[in-house]
Amino acid sequence: MKRKIYTRMVLIAALSVCLTVLFTSVIFYRKFQNQIIDDLKSHAHILLSTQEFLDYVEKDYDPKIDNMRITVIDTDGKVEYDSNADIGAMDNHATRPEVQEALKTGSGYVIRESDTLDKRTYYYAELLSDGRVLRVAKEADSIWEFLITVCPLLLVLLFVMIMLSVLMARLLARQMIQPVEQLAMHLESDDTPVHTYVEIQPFLDKIHKQHQELRKSARLRQEFTANVSHELKTPLASISGYAELIETGIAGEKDTRRFAGEIHKNANRLLSLINDIIHLSKLDVMTDVPQMELLNLTVVADNTVEMLQLQAEKHQVQLTMNRREKRVNIEGNKSMIEEVLYNLCDNAIRYNHPGGHVWVSVYSENHESVVEVRDDGIGIPEEDQKRIFERFYRVDKGRSKETGGTGLGLAIVKHIVEQHHAELILDSELGRGTTIQVRFVEKKK
Repeated sequence: MKRKIYTRMVLIAALSVCLTVLFTSVIFYRKFQNQIIDDLKSHAHILLSTQEFLDYVEKDYDPKIDNMRITVIDTDGKVEYDSNADIGAMDNHATRPEVQEALKTGSGYVIRESDTLDKRTYYYAELLSDGRVLRVAKEADSIWEFLITVCPLLLVLLFVMIMLSVLMARLLARQMIQPVEQLAMHLESDDTPVHTYVEIQPFLDKIHKQHQELRKSARLRQEFTANVSHELKTPLASISGYAELIETGIAGEKDTRRFAGEIHKNANRLLSLINDIIHLSKLDVMTDVPQMELLNLTVVADNTVEMLQLQAEKHQVQLTMNRREKRVNIEGNKSMIEEVLYNLCDNAIRYNHPGGHVWVSVYSENHESVVEVRDDGIGIPEEDQKRIFERFYRVDKGRSKETGGTGLGLAIVKHIVEQHHAELILDSELGRGTTIQVRFVEKKK
């Protein structure tokens, strides 16, 4: 990585220097061209202001003094005078662009390679009052000659920039890589172990946070696997033990019926556990947003209460629906919301006393749709309330197994509530009962 940084920094520096010099040279060269044209124009005007300027240039003008070439062209394009060449060897100049432009507009200029002198030359021509054309010319270096002139300076500058780039690349690479290396050595730390400059700190914090999340996820998966193994082992061991007693003939007729009942009970518990595990696994891997529709939460709660009445009677618990409002709308997945209500009511019935009560309420409050399940059952100790929604966590393990609970119902509830961007609120007191609220964003009718 360091080598890549060095190489790219050097290449960027070299390219930057070359492009800067090239563009700067082009800009200055254009200004240089404009300056030469202005000088030629001024020189022509000075000559025209001189009395009998043609006699002056023929007798007294020395082209070596200001490096200017003066040419006088008659109305037919024939060269009458040229300060730098033999007019007898010169062709007709009527077709020259600067001469044609001067004849049309009064003045003209052009930059070209001179046929006579075979050099890059700047020409400026001006129409005289008698119809002739005065042309002033001056040689100048081309842009390539200009670049060749500054080439030594360019090489020196390039060398200096490369050296500076190497030093800066080394410094930047150290500042960028060192924090990453330190982070790699301290990834197991709970706090971010590295502090660097502001631009990179969020990047390092994110890496550290993601690693912590991966550790937590791996730990949860390990705990989940261990819990699944334990939960499956218990009913399977019971089924296997009772089946073995029946198979060996040790159990009598009365015992056989009782053992068969225990096998059936544990098989049902095993099926419930497997179904909950499969369902929770599907919720974990679900990436798409569940299909939502407009639901009347009151109707869903009514149906759930009606469905669980037999179970409530079996546990000698009175299950009641409080209909505060006929219609409380939410946007949600119907089967998921039914499962939330079913699990909450089922738990309230299971963990209750004979003669206890469960109240289900649906209402609107502060622009939220609220479903509330309240019971006067055994309650949850304060130290267990933060963990009650964890998978396989049970406050009373013995009672849970007696009632057939899998320990996954509230974990499924929490997962579904999060997918609906709702809020789950628990209020419980040991020996006095539990209240659980699910608060959804209210959907307008």
